[in-house]
This record gives sequence, C-alpha cells and structure tokens, in this order.
Amino acid sequence: MGEIIILFITLIPLYIVLIWTYFNPEESMLYGQRWMYKEQPEFSKRAIKYTKFVSVNFIVLLTTFLIGSFFFDNYRFRLIFALGVFVYIGYLIFFKLRSEILKSDE
Repeated sequence: MGEIIILFITLIPLYIVLIWTYFNPEESMLYGQRWMYKEQPEFSKRAIKYTKFVSVNFIVLLTTFLIGSFFFDNYRFRLIFALGVFVYIGYLIFFKLRSEILKSDE
C-alpha cells in the first residue's frame, strides 16, 4: 500500500503538466524552444488537436495505471492491463484520430 501512495505522489507533477498541456497547447509546444523564434509562431489546428488528444490519453493511461496498481497485486495482471490500455490508445490514435483529421482538412 505504501508504494501506491509514493507512486501517486510522484505522478502528481506529471498530472499537472498534462492538464496544463491540455489547456495551453500552444504554450506547451513552445516550452523550451521560445528562444528560437523572433515572433509568436502559429500552430495548425491539427497540431493543437493532436497535443490535446495526447495529453488526455496520457491522463487516462496514468489513471488506469494507478487504478490497476491499486486493485491488482500480481505483476502479470498489471502488465496485461497496461498492454490492453496501450492497444486501445494505439487504436484511437491510428484509426479514430486519423479519420477525424482527414475530415477536418477537407
């Protein structure tokens, strides 16, 4: 039980960064690279949508990882649970988001 609490405490900064990335995608894409531009660059709607999509999916992934580590004591169950979530997110990225982006470009 103690390792779950330590894991939760160490993941709090990552949650904060992911929430910030969702609400300020332009700022997060420029983080650490603002010095390269003289003016504020314009990002495409596709890049902003992708950044928000990735941040939401990582929030879901971290949450399911925490829930999985709380309920499953066996490492095999955790591995199968995490692999299932990765496959689902991969499906969303490659099929759902791709078709949505292609619809928005037309």
